[in-house]
Amino acid sequence: MMDNLRAASNHVVLKIILGLIILSFVLTGVGNYLIGGGSDYAAKVNGHEISRAELEQAYNSERNRQQQMLGEQFSQLASNEGYMQQMRQQALSQLIDQTLLDQYIKDLHIGISDDQVKQAIFNQKAFQTNGKFDNGKYNALIGNMGFSADQYAEALRKQLATQQLINAVANTDFMLKDETTKLVDLVSQKRDIRQAVINVNALAAKQTVTDQEIDQYYQQHQNSFMAPEQYRVSYIKMDAASLQETASDTDIQSWYDQHKADYTQPQRNRYSVIQTQTEADAKAVLDALKKGEDFATLAKTKSVDPITARKGGDMGWLEPETTPDELKGANLTQKGQLSGVINSSVGFLVARLDDIQPEQVKPLADVRDAIAEKVKQEKAVDAFYKLQQKVSEAASNDNESLAGAAQASGLKVVETGWISRDAVPAELDFDPVKQAIFNGGLVGQNGAPGNNSDVISVDGDRAFVLRISEHKPEAVKPLDQVKAQIADTLKHDKATQQAKAQADKLLADLKAGKDDALSAAGLTLSASQSVDRNAQDPVAQFAFNLPQPAANKPSWGVSEDMQGNVVLVALDKVSAGTLPQAQVDEMVKGVTQNNAQIAFEALLENLRKAAKIKYGAAEQNQ
Repeated sequence: MMDNLRAASNHVVLKIILGLIILSFVLTGVGNYLIGGGSDYAAKVNGHEISRAELEQAYNSERNRQQQMLGEQFSQLASNEGYMQQMRQQALSQLIDQTLLDQYIKDLHIGISDDQVKQAIFNQKAFQTNGKFDNGKYNALIGNMGFSADQYAEALRKQLATQQLINAVANTDFMLKDETTKLVDLVSQKRDIRQAVINVNALAAKQTVTDQEIDQYYQQHQNSFMAPEQYRVSYIKMDAASLQETASDTDIQSWYDQHKADYTQPQRNRYSVIQTQTEADAKAVLDALKKGEDFATLAKTKSVDPITARKGGDMGWLEPETTPDELKGANLTQKGQLSGVINSSVGFLVARLDDIQPEQVKPLADVRDAIAEKVKQEKAVDAFYKLQQKVSEAASNDNESLAGAAQASGLKVVETGWISRDAVPAELDFDPVKQAIFNGGLVGQNGAPGNNSDVISVDGDRAFVLRISEHKPEAVKPLDQVKAQIADTLKHDKATQQAKAQADKLLADLKAGKDDALSAAGLTLSASQSVDRNAQDPVAQFAFNLPQPAANKPSWGVSEDMQGNVVLVALDKVSAGTLPQAQVDEMVKGVTQNNAQIAFEALLENLRKAAKIKYGAAEQNQ
């Protein structure tokens, strides 16, 4: 019965749920149930054959996952043969790793009981409705994947065994109390510092530069002064939202009549079943029911299907699309009606029709406003596509301007100022529009205006036709446009060099015991400041690289602050800090998890080294 139970597999939400469930099993051997072998194997691991079909299934699953995750970006990656080959190799590597783990699990005699499998099924959120296990949803979902109950349970058993191995490895790592204390002391350490700042901007204001220096810098750094390629763009914008009309009563009634199925809840039936292995057992159950014995009690004690048995045989509400053919063939039409013995693909059944919900149709009055909005949108979209066709034809017939398209559509031509890739008006900031502007296809010979674009559709039912009015190629900016910028850069560079030289001399004097060196240079130390390792200030971070100070003498160093000033740093004191216990626990957890990951990777590496792995002929040639 469970093989024949199918859900509405075209429903978008159902596809997403199924995708999540299938993904967790793709690399755990479930593919063996769904795909057969090929003419050549992908690899042999200690004699176990991984078929080409299994590899293709894993590769396609990873490809689909990345395509859903990356969207349009994936098409660019997919055109890279090297990237796709690497994805295929990774899929095979994962299949080999899983095979090695399965063999290792078998050697360790790690076992998963039937009760553990059942509990894992009951806890799977994809099989729940309002937080409770839904047998009807369970049967529909696994049936849609092509699993029988036994096949699904076996796949889940393998996954749970692998997880048990991972947990066993992860739980072997721990930190000693002394190690934890040292780590906390290091992380929570605080340092008291003082700073003397040499203001680079103040020094820059005193610097001078010559025209020769400016010209030399300009010649050596012309790539830093490139003016980007620029365009002036003329365009016509079409917007479906501006074309909306009111919906008449006739339009609304017609739309409702044509789409009445969308507002109809089909009849739903609720069944209970008792599944047995033999026809004799089913007949005995049927006889007991006819004598008045309780259906739910018999289901719990006699049914061999653990899922429905747990709920007294209840399968939940089923619509015609999700009702198994065996139940349809029983022709149960009245509440409480019992079937005869039903021969099914999983054994023998006795079924009861528990309840009926008749078909329900929402009246037009309840959905009138929503339909009116849909009719308005459909009319607008229809007018929108007609407008696009009219504009496209006019723009093609008059390819040297947009005047003809504007006259045909009644829309205005808009012209931008100079724009570049990094400065696109918000109204044109769509990838298809930018690609048409900047890919060079609309520019004629020698940078002259070229042809009009085709109609370019973008999100939100909008579309554009555009042309390049003027074009400027990328070029080096003239010296007079960047002269002041270069002068400021040179002055700042000179000031920085002067500040660093001054700081180095002061540092040498201070380390030599000349305590008045700072005051002689007109500098003063700031008040003492306590900093920790979480500080974002680069001077504070630098302080943790300084050696610990000697008794009554600071440790000195030179750094730079966030404004680019040169800073003399005095480290006066190093002290231990404290951390909240929750933070300590989280830190220890992070360290042990990292160590556990390293240990698990080492286990896999050892399994690979000890294994006999042979690749198929096709994979050796990849």
